[in-house]
Amino acid sequence: MTEVYCGPAVTPESLIRAWNLDFMVIVLSLSLIAAFSRTGQSWKNWPLWTGVFLIVLLFMSPLCTLTVSLFSARAAHHVALIGVVAPLLALSFPEGGHTRRHVPLALLVTLHAGILWLWHAPAVYDIAIRGALPYWVMQLSLLGSAFVMWRRILAPGMETGPAILALLATVIQMGMLGALLTFARAPLYEAHHATTFAFGLSPRADQQLAGLIMWVPAALPYMLAAMVMLFSRFERWTQVRR
Repeated sequence: MTEVYCGPAVTPESLIRAWNLDFMVIVLSLSLIAAFSRTGQSWKNWPLWTGVFLIVLLFMSPLCTLTVSLFSARAAHHVALIGVVAPLLALSFPEGGHTRRHVPLALLVTLHAGILWLWHAPAVYDIAIRGALPYWVMQLSLLGSAFVMWRRILAPGMETGPAILALLATVIQMGMLGALLTFARAPLYEAHHATTFAFGLSPRADQQLAGLIMWVPAALPYMLAAMVMLFSRFERWTQVRR
């Protein structure tokens, strides 16, 4: 059977040494920088550099290897990718008005939700983590679908109501997935049945922790974005009333 991407399972003692120089991460990071160079924006763009830094951290640091041992680490990895990296890249590559007229926001939200649930189906997940091709199809589809959704939500001129509804819908569907993982009566992911004990967790406890991560902390970026939008809308309303 093909080895799990990011290497073999590690122990807490060996985790700190589990850095890598993944060629795909280098290509992805340089591609983002090259694409940004063609936008004509200032290089003093903190969302771009923060997003690229987080991509390197997620895929080259010991966190990548930790995802082999712990499904909860995989959940945190995916949450950071779609809830932090994606909106940072969306801010770096803002959407033009012509795209909004062609693809409904509801479709982008549904597409992203479908991709998220697909890759967390146990049978599909077991395939996705083995070998470079399925692994990067999973990661890039998660990041890409989240990026286009966030890009629409954060687009200049986007109406506040639909944007907040899209954020809430995403929080709800992630919470449902997290609840299913948390309350499942048995561990669902065979790849982690023997890899969690070194970290003091049973496979079921690890899965429950993953569910809680997707249920609670994962909602924070979306709720923060919604609150910023509401505050901005209220501020504009008060200025009009003056």
